[in-house]
Amino acid sequence: SLNAVATLGAAEGHELEVAAGEAQVAEALAAIEALAARDFDEVPTSSEVPERPVPTAGPTPEGVVRGFAASPGIAIGAVRRCHVPALAIDRDAADDPRAETDSLDAALAATAEAVHLQRDAVAARAGETEAGIFDAHLLFLRDEALLAPARRAIHAEGRSAARAWRDAIDHTAAAWDGLEDEYLRARADDLRSVGAQVLARLLGVAQPHARIDEAGVLVAADLTPADTAGLDPALVRGIATARGGPTSHAAVLARALGIPAVVGLGEAALELLEGSTVAVDGRSGDLYVDPSPSDVARLETEAAALAAARALAREGADGAAVTRDGIVVEVAANVGGPAEVPAAVESGADGVGLFRTEFLFMGRDRMPDEDKQEAAYRAAAEALAGRPLLIRTLDAGADKPLPYLGQAHEENPFLGVRGVRLGLAQPEMLEAQLRAILRVAADHPVRVMFPMVATRDELRRAREVLERARLAADARLEVGIMIEVPAAALAAHALAAECDFFSIGTNDLTQYALAADRGNERVAALTDALHPAVLSLIHSAVVGARARGRWVGVCGELAGDAAATPLLIGLGVRELSMSAPAIAGVKQAVRATDAGEAGALAERALACADAGEVRALLAAP
Repeated sequence: SLNAVATLGAAEGHELEVAAGEAQVAEALAAIEALAARDFDEVPTSSEVPERPVPTAGPTPEGVVRGFAASPGIAIGAVRRCHVPALAIDRDAADDPRAETDSLDAALAATAEAVHLQRDAVAARAGETEAGIFDAHLLFLRDEALLAPARRAIHAEGRSAARAWRDAIDHTAAAWDGLEDEYLRARADDLRSVGAQVLARLLGVAQPHARIDEAGVLVAADLTPADTAGLDPALVRGIATARGGPTSHAAVLARALGIPAVVGLGEAALELLEGSTVAVDGRSGDLYVDPSPSDVARLETEAAALAAARALAREGADGAAVTRDGIVVEVAANVGGPAEVPAAVESGADGVGLFRTEFLFMGRDRMPDEDKQEAAYRAAAEALAGRPLLIRTLDAGADKPLPYLGQAHEENPFLGVRGVRLGLAQPEMLEAQLRAILRVAADHPVRVMFPMVATRDELRRAREVLERARLAADARLEVGIMIEVPAAALAAHALAAECDFFSIGTNDLTQYALAADRGNERVAALTDALHPAVLSLIHSAVVGARARGRWVGVCGELAGDAAATPLLIGLGVRELSMSAPAIAGVKQAVRATDAGEAGALAERALACADAGEVRALLAAP
C-alpha cells in the first residue's frame, strides 16, 4: 500500500523493519533489500526551495523578485492558486450493497483508464519525469488501504459507494496531512485529486480539474502535470513558480500554452497572498510584487506593444520564412501526438520538425503493435496535408523506463541506455517502429531521425535495422540524427556521410556540454544554450554537415527564441522547430534577417566569453 508506507512518516536515518509472510517470502525480502541498497531509486531532492544563483546581473529593484525568464510576455493580475472544486454527495445510505460495490469498481476502472490517457499525453508533451505522478495516482486506485475500508462501509454499514469512498479518502488524506515532512504533506492533494475523479463518476457529474476560477497570475511551488491538466489560458494570464529553470518542463509547458512565465523565484513566491497584485515579465525573469502605478503603466504599454507585434507576426505566419537576401528557412512545430498537429498548422507551421513518439509506448504493459503506431503517424501526416513530418524514434531509456522491456536499474540513467542505445539493445522494438513509419512514408512526406546518437557505429547499426524494416515496407524517406551529445557535434563530418540531415536538440546538448541538469534550479543559470561553448558545438555540426551537402535544423527550445533567430541563421541552421505559439514570431524574425549580416553576428558570438556577452550582443541595436 502506497498510502500505508508513505504515512509511516519514515525519514532519512530512521530504521525500518520489514516482515513478510506466505508466498514468495524470499523473493519479496530480496527485492526490498535490493531496493534499499540502491537508495530506493531516489533522485536527491529537497522539500524546501534551495538557494539559487542570481539569474540576472545587476541589483534587484525594490519590490521585485528575480527569477528566470521562462515564457515571453507580460501579465499583470491578482495572485491565484489552483484548487479542485468540491463535490456534494446526494445520499449517504444505500439498500443494495452489491450494486454499490459494482458502481465503485466501475468508477475505479474508468478513472484508471482516464489516468492512463493523461499519463500518455503528459509523457509525450513534457517528459516521463512529470508523467510519473500519474503512476502514484494509479497505485492509489488499487490501494487496499482505501478500497478495504470503503467496501467494508458499503457492506457492514449500509453506506452508499460515494459516501464510503469519500470517507476513505478523507481518512487517509488526514494521515498524510499529519506527517512532519512538508513534501509528503503536500501529496495529500494528489490523493484528494484522484479521489475526486472517482467520486465524480459515482455521482455522474463532470470530472473536477485543478483550476483557477478568476483571471489572474497562477502562483505555485512548481507545475506538475496534475496542475496543468485543467489550466484555462483565458484565465491564467501569467505563471510564477518557486522552483524550476528556464528549460524545465514547467517552462516548456508555459511556452506551449503561450502564457508569460517566470520560474525559479525561490521561497518568496510561496509567501505571496492570494488576491494580491503581481506583474510577471517573462522577458526579464522579474516578478513585481504590488507594482507601483508607474510600473503598471510602463508594463501595460510594453504588453500592448508586444500584443501588436504578435498580431502583426501572425498575419504573415502562413507564408514562407525567407531572409532579406533570399535564404529560405523552414519553420516547423514540435508536437507530442497527432492531436496537436492541427493547431500547429493553424499557427503557420511549414511541417512538423519533431514528432515525439513516446506517448505510444508509455503507461502501458506491452509495446504498441505496428498497426497502432501506423495509425498515429498516418493521422499526423494526413493532418499536415503534404507538409513534411519528421518522426523521432522512441526516445526512452532508464530515466523513462518501459516496464515491459525489463530494463536494469542504472546509477546514472542520463548517461545510460537511452535513445538509440535502447533501440539497438531492443532491435525488434526499433524495427517494428520503423516498419510502421515506412508504411506511412510510402504515401506521405516523412522523415525519420534517431535520438542520442554519439558514434558512427550507432548510426550504422540503426540504419541496418532500417534496411531490415524496408523488406516489409519499402519507402523513400530522409534519415537523420539528433545532435544532443557533444561527441556527435564534434564528429559531424563523419556522421554526415551516413545520414541526410541533423536536428540539434539544444536542451540536452546544453546540459551535457555544461554538466548542468536543466531541471535543477540550483544550476539553472548555467543551462543557457547561448553559451559560446554550445554555439561552437552547433557551428561544428553545421560545418560537418555542409561539407557533405546536408542540412541542419534545431528542435530544442532555442529554436523558438526569436531573439536568437539571426544567430542560428548565421551559424548555418536552415530549419527551426518549436512549440506552435512561437512560430509566427520566429518567421517574422527570419524575414527581418540578412543571412550575410547574421554570419558576421555569429562570428562575434563565437568569440564571446559567456552567455551573458552573447545575450548583450543580440540585444545591441
